[in-house]
Amino acid sequence: MTALSPTQQSLTSADVAYLVGASFGAHTRVRDAGPLAGGGYATVWWALLDDGRRVVLKLAPSAETPLLRYERGLCAAEGRYFRLVADRAPQVPVPAVLWHGTDPAYGEWLVTELLPGRSLSDLAEADGAVDDGPARYDLGVALATLHQVTGDRFGYDGDRAAGPTWRSAFTAMLDELLADAADWDVRLPVTPGRLHDLVGRHADVLDEVRRPALLHFDCWDGNVLAAPDRDGRLRLCGLVDGERFLYGDPLLDLVSPRLFRRVEDEPEHPLLRGYRATAPQPLVLDASARRRLGFYRLHLYLLMTVEMPSRGMTEQSHPRRYAQLTALLDEEIAALDAAADNGLSAPPPGA
Repeated sequence: MTALSPTQQSLTSADVAYLVGASFGAHTRVRDAGPLAGGGYATVWWALLDDGRRVVLKLAPSAETPLLRYERGLCAAEGRYFRLVADRAPQVPVPAVLWHGTDPAYGEWLVTELLPGRSLSDLAEADGAVDDGPARYDLGVALATLHQVTGDRFGYDGDRAAGPTWRSAFTAMLDELLADAADWDVRLPVTPGRLHDLVGRHADVLDEVRRPALLHFDCWDGNVLAAPDRDGRLRLCGLVDGERFLYGDPLLDLVSPRLFRRVEDEPEHPLLRGYRATAPQPLVLDASARRRLGFYRLHLYLLMTVEMPSRGMTEQSHPRRYAQLTALLDEEIAALDAAADNGLSAPPPGA
């Protein structure tokens, strides 16, 4: 397999057979295997073992690969996340962790069970008319369930950005991305000073978040698996790629599932209906919530911009992606500026 980005190591079927043997013993053989596409960070293969098990093998970037600051130790973090969900929110379908190991030649890898279903992005690409509403309702239920798990601090676990309050943790997350942008020479439409000023002007709404809820963070359509039920309706059957999990405001988890959209403008969306049906507290998308959602979109678009060079993309090689993200960042910054000036909820971009 040819690496898709600088963070991905190349694998062959022989490499997969070796890592499976290192995980389960030399007596375990691979009957069939192949690469899984869709991500740009780790190298991911599926494998059918001779005992009938279907597994996913995820190989982390090599130890020498330059990464963003929050990406340190993501392979181990994913294992922790799946085990945590299985223990604290067993209703949420995540893959069972079968092995986590390291090897002098290959580095770090994780083996999990292969869940059934296909990603919502794959299903939409195969059939643009597919009704994924039931699966998105289920995703809302799953997120509301995950958010009932409480951490002991805000932000990431380990030695990554975190803090005793959501404002401090979120500011640290932004600061790490700004430092990454400087390291990788990424041109941003916002200066650190302006971003800090914006956070300061909206500190009151960030400080309203008092409980560090467990967040998946990365529930875009490529990480949400669904399959038809007996009635032919698409239902959720798995959440994958949980390595970017953190603890914070539940609203942050409503951004990636509606990527490039404004979830607060779709109050009857199946995602929100499922969330409201399950959350122990009402989901109120008021002025404060809208400003926080604006910050979380800003954070996501900033991350997607800053990560470009580490994935082999630049402003010159991918001008459309860069221009789209820059425009989205500008819109969110302008909306937050207007909200701070008016003391009102952020207006829709372009309004």
